[in-house]
Amino acid sequence: MRLSTIKSTIAVAGGNLYRCSHPSTITNSEMLFSIFKPSLPDPLESPPALFYLSGLTCTDSNFIEKASSAFQTAQDLGIAIVVCGTSSQNRFEGDSESWDFGHNAGFYVDATEEKWKSKGYSMYSYVVSELPSLINSDFNCGVHSRGIFGHSMGGHGALQVAFKNPEIFCSVSAFAPICNPVEAAWGKKAFEGYLGSVDAGKEYDATELVKKKGAKTFDDILIDVGTKDQFLGDGQLLPQNFKLAADMSQQKVTIRMQEGYDHSYHFINTFVSDHVKFHAKRLKAEQRSKILQATEEVDTSMTGKPIKCNAMVARGPKQPLTHETITVDPPKAGEVRVKVMANALCHTDIYTLDGLDPEGLFPCVLGHEAGCIVESVGEGVLSVKPGDRVIPGYTPQCAKPSCIFCMSPKTNLCPAIRSTQGAGKMPDGTTRLRDEKGEELYHFMGCSTMAEYAVLAEISCAKIDDSAPLDKVCLFGCGVATGLGAVWNTCKVQKGETVAVFGLGAVGLSVIQGAKMAGASRIIAVDINPKKFEAAVKAGATDCVDSLNGLPEGKNVQQHIAGGLTQWGVDYSFDCTGIVSVMRAALECSHRGWGVSCIIGVAASGHEISTRPFQLVTGRSWKGTAFGGFKTRTDVPKLVNKYLEGELPIEQYITHTFEGVDKTNEAIDALHSGDCLRAVVKYF
Repeated sequence: MRLSTIKSTIAVAGGNLYRCSHPSTITNSEMLFSIFKPSLPDPLESPPALFYLSGLTCTDSNFIEKASSAFQTAQDLGIAIVVCGTSSQNRFEGDSESWDFGHNAGFYVDATEEKWKSKGYSMYSYVVSELPSLINSDFNCGVHSRGIFGHSMGGHGALQVAFKNPEIFCSVSAFAPICNPVEAAWGKKAFEGYLGSVDAGKEYDATELVKKKGAKTFDDILIDVGTKDQFLGDGQLLPQNFKLAADMSQQKVTIRMQEGYDHSYHFINTFVSDHVKFHAKRLKAEQRSKILQATEEVDTSMTGKPIKCNAMVARGPKQPLTHETITVDPPKAGEVRVKVMANALCHTDIYTLDGLDPEGLFPCVLGHEAGCIVESVGEGVLSVKPGDRVIPGYTPQCAKPSCIFCMSPKTNLCPAIRSTQGAGKMPDGTTRLRDEKGEELYHFMGCSTMAEYAVLAEISCAKIDDSAPLDKVCLFGCGVATGLGAVWNTCKVQKGETVAVFGLGAVGLSVIQGAKMAGASRIIAVDINPKKFEAAVKAGATDCVDSLNGLPEGKNVQQHIAGGLTQWGVDYSFDCTGIVSVMRAALECSHRGWGVSCIIGVAASGHEISTRPFQLVTGRSWKGTAFGGFKTRTDVPKLVNKYLEGELPIEQYITHTFEGVDKTNEAIDALHSGDCLRAVVKYF
C-alpha cells in the first residue's frame, strides 16, 4: 500500500519526475519531496538513489526548477534523484520567521529543546530513516545503494549525515557547504536554539565529525565552491577548516574552486552533472558489491546443472501425494530456479488434488504459496539475482509498457504466459521437472513449490526484503493477500461501510482483517462452524452468524442479514467458500440499490451461479477477484514491508507447522481437520 500521495507527474529526460507528499511520523507534519525516477529496461529494477538536501530557505522546488540538467545525466546513468523537504512545517507561538532559525530554516538536526522537539523538528532522522524507507517501498529506488549531496546548509547536512551514516549513504558531495557552522554566528544561534548549546551542535558539525573519525570513511568527497560566493569571504563557508580536518583524518576531499561563480542555483546547474557522475560511479560499485555478496551466500555449485531433490508428487486425483526424488532442470532464458524454504498449504492445492480443477493435470508437483531463495537465473533475467528472497506469483506480471493489462490499474490479470501456465508447462512449452524414470511432470500454477527446488518465470517472482522470514511471508503468495486485496483493491471498502464475510478460513479472516483496517463500521462473519467465531472476532468481526443452526425459524441467511441484522443489507459481501449456493446468499444479502458481492472462492468444475435477475435489476452487482487484484511483483513486496513494519500481522493464520517436504500429507490431513487455517511446511 502506497504511503505517499503523488501530487503531480511530469515526463523529464526519458524518465518521470514525481512531486509527492506524505504524513511524516517523525516530523509530525505533511512533508513534500520530489523524485526523478529513470526509465530502465526492466521496469521493476531498483535504481540507486541520490538524495539532495536544499539550503536554509529553499524547498524541493528550487532544485527541480533550477538544476534540471541533473535529470538527463541521471537518466543516462540509471540513477534516481530524491529532493527532500527541508523542515517540519509545524508552527507555534513565537516561532521565528527568520532565514536562519525557525520552521523554514533547513537545519538537519534532531531538536532536543522541548518546544522544537514537540513540533517534530527532527529533519536528521527524517533524512536518515523515514524518507529512504519510503522511497524504497513506494518507488523501488535505493534498495542496494544510496548517495547524498546538497547545497549550502544542505551541503553541510549531506556531509554530516554521511559521516554519521556511511552504512546508509555510500557517497557524498556538496555545493558551497557551510563547512563549520559552530564557528558561524547564525550557526551558534541555531544550535543554541534547537539543541540548547553550541557544544551540542558539534555532533552535527561536519568539520568536528571528520576530526573524530580519525581515518577515511569515503574514497573521496567532491565539493564545489564559487570564487565569487558572497559567503566565502565573510567566514561562513570555511571550506579551509573542513579540508584541514579531513587531511588530518586521512579523508580525501576534492575541493574545486569554480572561477567567477556565486552561491546561486546557476552555479549548481552548471556542475550538477559532474556530481551525478561522481555518485553514479560509487553507487553502481556499491550495488554490484551487494549483489555479489548476496550471490556468495548461496550455493551456486549447481548453476547450469540439473538438481535432484525431494518432492511430493500428485500422481492422480484423490490419491495421497507420493514422496519422490525428482530432477529439476536449470532455468532457461527468462526463468529463475529457486530453493523453496517454506510452503503453505492452500485450499486451491486440495481443490486440484481432489479432481475439481478443470485445468488439473497429473502427474504434477502442486504448491504455489511459498517463500524461496533464488538459486540461479537464466539468460536475460535482470530483476532478481542469486540470493534474493522471492515469493512466487501464480498471477504473473510482465510489466511491459506494451501489456495493456499490466499498464491498467483496473486489473492484475497479465496474460503473458497464461496459455502455457494452464497447460502445466514453462513459457517455452516444455517442463523443467522429471521423475526418477526421467518422465516429465507437469508444473502447477507456474509454481510447483511442493519440492525443494522449483523453476519459475522471471515475471512470476516477487522480490522481497532480505530480512523477511520466509516461513511467515509465504502466506502473501495467495490466500491472505487475496482476502486483503478483495477488500482494498477489488471493492475498495471505505470507512463506515458495512461488510458480510461468508467462510472463515484464512481467506475469510483476511477479508475481515482488511475490512477492519479499511474502517468498516460493521463486519458480519458467517460460517457453519461456530468454533471459528473467536478468531473472526479477534480479526475484527462485530457480528457472527451460524448459518447452519443459528438462524431465525423460516429465514435463510440472506434474509437474516438483509432485514434482520440490517434493514437493507450490507454494502459489500464476500464469498470465501467456493460454494455456489453461498455465492447466491452473499449477493442477496447485499444492499438494495448499491450492494456489491465479491466472489473469491473457486467453485468446482461445472458448477454455475444463479439468482433471480430482479436482484441485479434492483441495484446489486457481482464481482470476482483473482489474487485480490494485487500486481505480484510490485504489490507483494509492499505487503511484506507492511508486515515487517508491524502494520500487517499474519502469524495468527499459521495454526500448524511441519518440518520436511515429506510431511506435506500430514499438512493436508490438518487442513481437513477443520481447525487449521494455514499449515506451513518448512523444507530447510
